[in-house]
Amino acid sequence: MIKLKQAVIVEGRYDKIKLKNIIDAPIIETNGFRIFNDKQRQSLIRQIADKRGILIMTDSDGAGFVIRNFLKGTVDKSKIKNCYIPQLSGKEKRKVRGSAEGFLGVEGVPDEVIIEAVRKSGAEIIGEETVKRKEITKADLYSLGLTGTENSAQKRKQLLDKLNLPGYLSTNAMLTALNCLYSLEELKKIID
Repeated sequence: MIKLKQAVIVEGRYDKIKLKNIIDAPIIETNGFRIFNDKQRQSLIRQIADKRGILIMTDSDGAGFVIRNFLKGTVDKSKIKNCYIPQLSGKEKRKVRGSAEGFLGVEGVPDEVIIEAVRKSGAEIIGEETVKRKEITKADLYSLGLTGTENSAQKRKQLLDKLNLPGYLSTNAMLTALNCLYSLEELKKIID
């Protein structure tokens, strides 16, 4: 079990149940899309973010990214860490059918994958030294041929597929995800 300074924001109750077994931190549910109209929950999340910071860990499907982006628009960005879980095909044991996109949600992802994603997110793990690394920049993406060059959109799509990240990520969203998951050196090795 890892202990975090930040509170963890998840989509639903089963995500919360899953994380309670591996993360020692407050875990707050958005109740899915209900967060859009729930002013009290939005206020609570903002207050928690101001006090201790938040780690957003939504599913890696389209709905998860909509919720993540909504939260990023309602909370001071300096108080947010993003944890991206990889897109893993499958369905949760409790469900009859998988998600529309065919990917596991937070509740279905193996513990070790979640722990690794948390470590790479930059969240402050209590009792472990957090290593601050140089962030990947847009200039780095340009020098790697991932933006502003011929076929850069195709190269980004290929990279996202290789990394099991959603293919619909914008360049900025991809940059955020890459900084949560990889160092510049790791990214260069992956591209080579």
